[in-house]
Parts: sequence; structure tokens; C-alpha cells
Amino acid sequence: MAKNQNKRLPPVKIEANESGFAALQTITDYTPINRAYSLEAIRIAHTELENLRRAEAQAVAAMTVAREAAVAKEWELHNLMLGVKEQIIAQFGKDSNEVQALGLKRKSDYKPPTRKSIASSETAQPPSHGEAS
Repeated sequence: MAKNQNKRLPPVKIEANESGFAALQTITDYTPINRAYSLEAIRIAHTELENLRRAEAQAVAAMTVAREAAVAKEWELHNLMLGVKEQIIAQFGKDSNEVQALGLKRKSDYKPPTRKSIASSETAQPPSHGEAS
């Protein structure tokens, strides 16, 4: 028995089990001492596995459809909110409290640009690196 039975089996082992099951069905005089390993028990387990794989595939497909619908709706809401922000700016102005309520910066919250004077940058001396005075 495997140590960690919580991981999926590698595809190679799954294929080996499938081909072994197919070969087992052709053996007519198979009569195991332990009935847990009987052909009927193996058939039941194989059928249950096929049903679970089918259910898993359907669940994955349903999850994919639901995810795609959620992503589409997220983008729809996002685009609508972008339009709302434009409408709020158009209706109330760039410096309104309504703009700030939507999480945008009001125009007056931005610093005015400042120019650097050329004279001040030329007279600035580079800092000394450990020179003794």
C-alpha cells in the first residue's frame, strides 16, 4: 500500500490499473482466497470509480462555467463603476466631496507642481565622504 493515499495516482499507474483490470476480466478461472479481491468486487470498485470520475468532470465543467460567469460579471461591474466615476466628475466637479466618496482624489488634494531653479542646483555641493576637518 502507498504511504500517502491523499494524492492522485500518476497517469502511468492509472493506465496500468486499467489494462490490468481489462486483462483480469479475460481470466476465466480466477478465484482468489480473499473475497475482497474477487472479480465482482473489482468490477464494483471500477464502476464506482468511473461514476466518480464522471461526476468530477461534470463538477469541473460547472465550476468553469460559474467562474467564467463571475469573471464576466466582475468586469461588467468594474466598467460600470468607471462610468459612474466619470459621471460623478461631470455632475459634481473634480474637487467635490462626491468624488472623494468614491475613493478618487479631489483636485485640491494634489500638490501644485514646483520648479527647481537652475541656480540652486548648480551651487549645491556634493556631500563629503568622511573627510576630516
